[in-house]
Amino acid sequence: MKIAVTLLALVAFAGSAFAADVITLPASKGNITFPHKMHQELLKDCKKCHAKGPGKIADLGKDWAHKTCKGCHAEMGKGPTKCNDCHKK
Repeated sequence: MKIAVTLLALVAFAGSAFAADVITLPASKGNITFPHKMHQELLKDCKKCHAKGPGKIADLGKDWAHKTCKGCHAEMGKGPTKCNDCHKK
């Protein structure tokens, strides 16, 4: 049991230790610059965005991002919610 807990902790730490500080996501309406490290520090809960576990945000898709990111920004009253706030040409 101790080994399983230790391995789980190592995987969680490795995911946060090697995550990029800033991620640029290509999008048809203009690239999106996502400050990953800032979100980590602000939210302190990886599951807020990574509910299904570690993974690349780029692989989650436009619909997920619009629902999750814009929804969180609106809920918290912080962050961009308009198209041109995120999509930079």
